[in-house]
Order: sequence, then C-alpha cells, then structure tokens
Amino acid sequence: MMHRKFRPDTDLADCRRIWREVGWVDEKSHEEAMEVFLQGCRTLVGEVGGRVEALALSTPGSVRYLDGDLSLCAVCGVTTGYAGRRRGLAGRLTAELIALDAAEGAELAGLGIFDQGYYDKLGFGTGPYEVIVGFDPATLDVPVNPPPPIRLSVEDWDMVHRSRHRRMLVHGNTSLDRPEITRAEMLWSDGGFGLGYLDDTGEFLTHHLWCGSAKGEHGPYTIQWLAYSDYFQLLELLGLIRNLGDQVHLVKMLEPQAIQLQDFLRTPFRSMRRTGKSEYETFSRAMAFWQLRICDLPRCMERTVFPGEPVTFNLRLRDPILGYLEDDSPWKGAGGDYIVTLGPESSAESGHHPSLQLMEASIGAFTRMWLGVRPASGLRVTDDLCAPDRLIGSLDRLIRLPLPRIDWEY
Repeated sequence: MMHRKFRPDTDLADCRRIWREVGWVDEKSHEEAMEVFLQGCRTLVGEVGGRVEALALSTPGSVRYLDGDLSLCAVCGVTTGYAGRRRGLAGRLTAELIALDAAEGAELAGLGIFDQGYYDKLGFGTGPYEVIVGFDPATLDVPVNPPPPIRLSVEDWDMVHRSRHRRMLVHGNTSLDRPEITRAEMLWSDGGFGLGYLDDTGEFLTHHLWCGSAKGEHGPYTIQWLAYSDYFQLLELLGLIRNLGDQVHLVKMLEPQAIQLQDFLRTPFRSMRRTGKSEYETFSRAMAFWQLRICDLPRCMERTVFPGEPVTFNLRLRDPILGYLEDDSPWKGAGGDYIVTLGPESSAESGHHPSLQLMEASIGAFTRMWLGVRPASGLRVTDDLCAPDRLIGSLDRLIRLPLPRIDWEY
C-alpha cells in the first residue's frame, strides 16, 4: 500500500467513487457537499494497484475541558472502496493522519464510530451515552411564545457557522474551526432548513436551529443542531420546534446538554405506547457513538484543574497506535512512563519514582477517566486500567466531572 496527500485534480473522481460505494454520495448535491467538505479537511489517500481505494480526513477544532479549550484533530471521515477492503488501509491512514495533526500541536483526537472496538486499536476511548429523542412536537410544553424567526438556507452558511462558534459551551463540547464543514453539512441536508434570530444590528445570528432532514408532509424531521448562548434562547428554539406540531408528527434530535427533554414532554410514556412500531414512533435511545484520545499528555494535564487533595502516581501508559505508524512518522504516540499529579495544579512528566503507586493503562482508558466518562473504579472492571485500591479510591474522590457532551457531531 502507498499512502500520500490527496491531489484534487487527479484523485477527486476516485474519492467520489469510494463515497458512492459506501453510500455517502448518491445525489448531485452530495457531490458538491463532498467537494466543499474536502476543502475544509486534511486528506490522505491510500492506493492499491495504482488507484485510490481509501481516504481519511481530519479537520481542526477544539474540545471544551472544564472552563478551557484543548486543540482537536477531528477525524471526520475514514472510507475504503470495495477493492481495498481487509488490507489495513483504514487503520494506517487514520494513524498517519492523527500523527500529522499531533505533530502540529493537536492535543486530542476524536472521531465517530461505525461500531464498538475498531478504533480502540488506535488508542481511542469511548465517550458516554448520548440520548437521541424522537417526539411529537405538539407535546412539547415550554413556557415561551417565541417571536417570528428568520428563515435560514444553505446560502447563510457563513453566518450559521459563526453562530455555532458563539454558542454556549459546556464540558466536552466540540467546535470545528473550518466554515466549509458547516457549509458541507448544510448541503448534505435533504430538504434542510433553518430558523433563528438576529441581534439588534441585524448582522449576527444569536441563536438558531438547523433541520437537516425534512421530507414528507408530516415528517419525521431531524434537528441536526441547536446553537444558543443561554437557556432562554434554548427555550425559544424549543418553542419553534413545538410550533411545527400542527403539521409535523415526529421530530428527532440529540438531547440538549444539561437538561432532560422529558421534563418538557406531556405524557411521554403514553405517546410511546400509542405510536409504537408506527412511522411516527416516539422514543428515547442512548448510545455511545464517539471516541476521544489524548495525543499530548503533558499539555492536557497542564490544563487540568481538580479541586481537592492532589494525587501523584506513576503512570505506565500503553498506546497501540504506535503499531500503525511508519518509522518516519513525525509523532510516535503518547505511550511511556510518567509521573502524574492531578489536583489544583496538574502535570505529567516522563519518569518513574519508586515511592509512588503505579497505574497501568491504555491511552484510551486513561482518556476516559480524565474526561469524566466513567470513574477509575468502573474502568478497572470494563477497560484496560489497573491500579491499587488506594489509588483508585483517591482518583474516584478527586475526579468529579460533568458528563462530557459532544454537541457537534463529526
């Protein structure tokens, strides 16, 4: 296998073919969306027999960690054509892509998963359950009567992207830097539309929603994202969704951060019983569909602040991505022996001290603990993390974080 940088002039046709084969491109508008998407990404391609048979894409972004942001390599597409399967192309391309971004300063890498387990081999750890809700918008009981919104279309992509970047952020929220990503997401929408509000100057979009799939007279509609800077704005957006209820029978969306949408739904269980197995079935489902990994342990620890008694320990960190990297890769993973301190001032430095307790962990399991996905005691049971009881207990008492929420899917 040979892998190299994407060349738009010669590789685009092969990349379109791959995306048609995996079902990502099936309409002319999707081809335009793909081209825009590629403009916002770093792309590596893999060749088999002189033809491109795999591509992997990343785009820069950030992840909110407590009250600050960490730089992100967002792996936003890994695909292999029919003739390239079972050759290890996807894993090696993804590893090299992460290495390039990490060498340029990305402190974290993240991706969405097609199933459990594959990207663990590259050091990724699974995020928490996200809740996807389907409901009849007429049953939304929110205490606001929102003013008339403005309509938003694909032509408003730049204003929409800026609005997404001004939204309220909580722990774990992702933001992607390049406006081409938002534009491509809007182009991919089937009958998509947006509703929102401008500020007093008429220049800035203060809060909005984007409905990414809106087919048929009665839906279902899929709310692809909400962007708001305070909870009253969220209520106004939910009010707009409620007002669709005269016509639309089902809306699907990711549950907004820090609230339970069920609190706003009238008779949710009755609705589930009445609509079961129908086209407009109401539901609430939880799944963990994204993963994250630390790329620069010292930098991530520097940005970590936990109130409480500091805990210092030896960390033997295993990073399986090393087995997928070329010998001349500009980054060699995050594995090694460290002395880690977690507390009001946190740090990680290379070394080992014989007087300290030892934790042995994969980079994915350690990332999950540090991010607050699950406590150390739980990860010791389900993941690749081992430490003495006393150290596990100290870390469980110290690391008390809100569940991380991705908010911006990629």
